Formats: sequence, structure tokens, C-alpha cells
Amino acid sequence: MSFGEGKAEDHSLCGEIRSSIRKILAAKHDAQLAAYLLVVVVLSVLAATCWQIWTARQRTLAEIDTNNRNLAQTLNTYAEGVLTQSSMLLLGMAERLEAEGVAPEHLQRIQQLVNRQESLLNQLNELLVVDARGKWLMSSKGRFPTGTSSADRSYFLHHREDASDNVFIGAPIRSRSTGEWVITVSRRFKDGQGRFGGVIVATLGIENFLRLFGKIDIGEHGVIALATTGGLLLVRHPFREQDLGRDFSRSPNFLRHYPSLKFGTASFESSIDGTERLYAFRSNDRYPIFITVAQGRDEALRAWRRHALLTATVVSSLLALITVIGWRLILVIRLRAQAESSLVAAREKLLEANYQLEQLATQDPLTGLANRRRFDDVLKRETKRAAREATPLSLLLIDLDCFKGFNDHYGHVAGDECLKAVSRQLALSAKRPGDLAARYGGEELALVLPSTPAEGAMQVARQLLARIRELGIAHKASSFGCVTASIGVASLQSRQEPEELVEAADRALYRAKTAGRNRAEF
Repeated sequence: MSFGEGKAEDHSLCGEIRSSIRKILAAKHDAQLAAYLLVVVVLSVLAATCWQIWTARQRTLAEIDTNNRNLAQTLNTYAEGVLTQSSMLLLGMAERLEAEGVAPEHLQRIQQLVNRQESLLNQLNELLVVDARGKWLMSSKGRFPTGTSSADRSYFLHHREDASDNVFIGAPIRSRSTGEWVITVSRRFKDGQGRFGGVIVATLGIENFLRLFGKIDIGEHGVIALATTGGLLLVRHPFREQDLGRDFSRSPNFLRHYPSLKFGTASFESSIDGTERLYAFRSNDRYPIFITVAQGRDEALRAWRRHALLTATVVSSLLALITVIGWRLILVIRLRAQAESSLVAAREKLLEANYQLEQLATQDPLTGLANRRRFDDVLKRETKRAAREATPLSLLLIDLDCFKGFNDHYGHVAGDECLKAVSRQLALSAKRPGDLAARYGGEELALVLPSTPAEGAMQVARQLLARIRELGIAHKASSFGCVTASIGVASLQSRQEPEELVEAADRALYRAKTAGRNRAEF
């Protein structure tokens, strides 16, 4: 080859290199443009989809609020009508009693009148006339035991102290004649000298309100409630007897949403059952009551979630198609993905190795149980969870009786085998996934029992004692002739620190030892 030919070949090679570099740069530029375009398309579609899903959610919530407000207004009108009928009945009776007195013949005529009017007020459970000392004078139900008194009822105490002629709506009570839960609507009347003559009471059956509320479809977790503006619960559907008469006037939800508004909507977690709901309430303009209608938030948004999921699925499929097409245009991203895949695989191997090291670091090598470090971590975590969720947490501390004597007589090798045998029985007692059997130190073992009250923990302790005895490991240094254990049991009583629970179990263990060993103490 001549010098000129070699030089020409070098120039050609340099040209090819420069051309390859230009092609690489152009390919990178094209890949960048394709990447930018792909990102813009994906982000635009995502933004539009998210906006559509969000606005659909807002429309759904607005429709729910509107429906709840309309229903609250309807039920408010219904409750006002019932109270107005009751008030008119009480007013008519008060005028008769003040004009004619409470003589038996007058009361008999009034009772006949009431019996004729009773069919006009289906919610009426009973009508009572009570004298100034609380003694019953008349009941629309007819006869009643002599001496029946309402002197201890809130409505009587209210009217005796309050000279106003206004109607008083009392807390739910059990009727002394029918035994049913009722709401009292009452007013006072005067005797011939203008003094307090007694009280007329109309009792409205709560069952009648519940029957109406139960016909309204508010969902599985919905609630309809009638309450006083003072925060006293009168009727609630679904019905729970323990909720009747509940005073929630100091509840943060009540103080935040109800006192200053005639009507409105809100969303919060119920202080009664912890369910988050969408509320609409309406106060009555004539009486000190308000109606609340609520639907479970998750339940109310269920249809919207289905629609949102369908939309997200379609859009995801579209974006997946766009991504696949863009992937073929971006060769650089493929190489990067391969590199990232290798890094992920390496990281997974590293995480697996770290996990195995962590297992070794938290396991006792002799017994195979959790070591002291893991015991402390788990007990701390479960103590916080028990305080947060108001669930019980129990701890067992187990100490082998006269174990030093066992080691001295049989040797440490036999002592290790004995400790491993007992540890296997302890591991069998940790039946649930949350239970933890651990070696606390030396011959002391521990068992953490989340969501377990004192009775359950004591039962586990007694079963463990029986299992250890059934091993039948000879122990000449023990008065029992075989290996036994003493167990201290403790349970959380309130918000406590892990150290307090351990100290309590340790004190119980000390009592078990001083009481003769081979027993469990709480």
C-alpha cells in the first residue's frame, strides 16, 4: 500500500467515525423529541382524566348534599307537624283543667275526649295528667297503680321550676305504664289560685318515628336522627338503645357544625360509631329540635368509584398503547430500562441479603425464638397499637424453676437442651400471627399476646405450665421432681409504657416464685 492510499483510508475512516457520531447525535435528538412528545401526550391525557374524575366526584357530592337537605327538610316538617298536634292537644287540655279543675268527673270527661282524638295523632303513646306533687291523676291508657308518680321525671322538675307556659320536649324515657321508649312533650297548668297545678304530658312512641325512618332508603351505613338544639339525642335510626338520650352537646362535631346554623351540610366521623358520613341538618323554626340525615361517605361514593375505575382503566389502556408505540421510537430508553432492570435485580438481592441478616440479628441462636432486641421492638410497637386502638395487650414472663440447680446437677449441655425443649412448647403457645415468643434473658422467656385480655392470657399461661410439666424432664434439684416454670402475667389497663408492662409482669413472676413456684400469677 502506498502512503497516499493509507492517508486516503485514514480520511475515509475518520469520515465514517464522524458520520456515525452525527447519526448517534441525531438519534439522541430524535429520541429526546419523541420522549418530550410522549410526556406531553401522557400528561395531557392524565390531567384531563383527573379533572373529569374530580368534577364527577364534586357533582356526586353536591347531589348527595342536595338530596340529604331535601330529606332533612321533609322530616323536619313532619316532626314539626307531630309536635304541633301534640301542643294543640296539650293546650286544649290545659284550658279545660284550669277552667274546670281536676275533679274525677272532669278528668273522666277529658279522658273520653282524648280517647276520641287519639286516632288523629298516630304517634301518641299516652296522655298523662300529673298533679303538683307528681302524682298521676289520669292516663289515656286507663287504670294505673295507685301512687304512681312522675316526681322524678325531668319534665315535671322542669315545669315545677319554670313558670313559663311553653311546651317542653324531654329526653327519651321508658313509659311506666306501657314500658315503651317515648319522647315527652309537656306543659304546665295552673290551679284555681293561679299556682302550679301540675303537668300535662303527651308521650310520643319512638317506635313510630323509627317505623317511618326505616322506610327511607339512606343506605347500609346511613343515619337519620332527631335531636334537641341543646345536643340531646331523641331518636336515631338505626336504633340502638344505648344511644337514646345521649348528650353530645360537648362533642367537637356538634360545637363545630350545629349551634350557630339553621341548616347546612358537613362531612365528619361520627362520635357514636366512628363511621365517616355526609351530613345534612335542618333546625326547626318553631321548636328547639333539628333533624339530621347522613349517608356513609364510602357507600355514597361507591357508584362514582366504579365509574372512576372504569374511566381510569380505559385511559390506562390508551396510555399503555401510546407508551408501547413511543417505546419503539426511543431506543435509548430501552437501554436505560435494561440498566435499571439490572440495578433493580441487584437491589433485590441486596434487600434479600439484608433481610436474612436482619432475621439472624433478631433470632436467639440457641432456642430459635426471637431475641431480646426483637422482643423490645415488638412490645413497643404493640403497646402503641393497643393504646391507639383501645385493645388489650398481655405479656407473659416465664422463668424455669431452680434452673441453676438443674445446670449444676446435669451440666450446661443438658441445661441447653432443656431450655430448647421448653422454648418449643412456648413457640406452640404463640398460635396467632401477632403473637411473639422470645428469649428474654438466660432461662427467662417471654410471650407477647396482642388483643388478648387478662383472662385469655391466664388461660395460655396455665396451658403452658401443663405442657412444660408434660415434658417430664427429670429435675432432682426441684421439689417437684421435674422441670417446671413460674409465670408472671400482666395486661395493659390504660395508656402505659412497655417498661411498665414488663415491670408488672416481673412483679407477678416474683409473686409466683414466692408462692411456691410452678404457677402463674397475674
